[in-house]
Amino acid sequence: MRDRYRAIVLVILLLTIALPATAHERRSAVVETVAKAGPAVVNIRTEQIVQRRTTPFFGFGDSFFNEFFNQYAQTRSYRTQALGSGAIIDSSGVLVTNAHVVEKASKIYVALSGERKEREATLVGIDPSTDLAVIKVVTEVPLPSLSFAADDDLILGETVIAIGNPLGLENSVTTGVISAPKRRLPDGKGGVSVFIQTDALINPGNSGGPLLDINGQLIGINTAILQQAQGIGFAIPIKVVRRIVADLIDHGRVRPAYSGILPGEISRAMVRSRGAGGALVTEIDPGSPAERGGLQLADVILEVDGIQVDSASEYLSLLRTYPPETEVKLIVLRGEDEDEAVLKLAQLPNNYAFNYFARRFGIVVEEDSQGVLVSEVLQDSPAARIEMIAGDRLVEIEGQRVENLHDFESRVEENLGRLPLRFTIYRGNRGYIVELP
Repeated sequence: MRDRYRAIVLVILLLTIALPATAHERRSAVVETVAKAGPAVVNIRTEQIVQRRTTPFFGFGDSFFNEFFNQYAQTRSYRTQALGSGAIIDSSGVLVTNAHVVEKASKIYVALSGERKEREATLVGIDPSTDLAVIKVVTEVPLPSLSFAADDDLILGETVIAIGNPLGLENSVTTGVISAPKRRLPDGKGGVSVFIQTDALINPGNSGGPLLDINGQLIGINTAILQQAQGIGFAIPIKVVRRIVADLIDHGRVRPAYSGILPGEISRAMVRSRGAGGALVTEIDPGSPAERGGLQLADVILEVDGIQVDSASEYLSLLRTYPPETEVKLIVLRGEDEDEAVLKLAQLPNNYAFNYFARRFGIVVEEDSQGVLVSEVLQDSPAARIEMIAGDRLVEIEGQRVENLHDFESRVEENLGRLPLRFTIYRGNRGYIVELP
């Protein structure tokens, strides 16, 4: 009897091995997600016209020849192309992608799933600092779109799916797990950016495509920031995407938010005693969100919405991802105790950039036919101490061109709180680069 049972069990095992997997077994959660979300992923192709002037001595180290023969220079135009990916976030034809995919593009083309002919897209808004952009295509029928996942429910080790256009291969799918839900990485400007880290393969062709959870919801926008990395991918978290995209759609740009805090660096002794840094609250504007939120002078900002802050520059870079009317939760050190403060950020007050520039650097500016002119240098100010004078011409702030007061206001708003700040000043026919204070 025992031998008979053994024979029956052996036959069952052999049949199990021999029978092919059923369709139900093959249709995994990943298959279901790709089928559901794939039609909302698009391929993006951009064209850029590059113009270059060449002379008979182009490429020589001595620029004298180039200047002398400039009258003989020829301008040649080159057309370059780039590929990327995008995700449809609204059935009316609104898509999100990376800023570097469409930045400086003269034309943007989108290939929708199932269509051979490309559609030309228009740029709605772009924010290079977060590497996000919104574009739009005209459509006669509602398009398939992706839904946003909840803001902060990512789990370490959960399965994620990246869909994109690597090397021009349409709808390529890679899978992996979340290695870090909030990975802090330096932004190259002294600040910090936050990404989802995953081992799903992400390369330049995936840029702008969606990172999805196993339910097909959008949890991030893929970005290829470390091309030399092997087995490491990064995506912009959906919490940042949600804030930035809303402002790009409504205003065409990310408006600078106003907290009323001027941050500074904490002392080295405090860094050593705590084993970590922070951003010191050195000034609080009266009636500002910071004052209403209960912040005090000498508070040390330790976290912004759960993200560690080690310096004033890191605090400022994180704050730039919040448009006005949004709330931000700060963890601050007051004395020896940690406290929580919630600030509802506001729009910058009228003429804030001009008032800030005069108060912080001692420079009052005006516009003339040639650009932006220093009209007054305040006494005992940082500008006065380096002997700037009225009549100096301000042509650059942090390497960015300033040609009129609108440029000036934008450059100052982009760099609020950043100290020292670098300027290019012209006096007569001589140029100077200075840092204040």
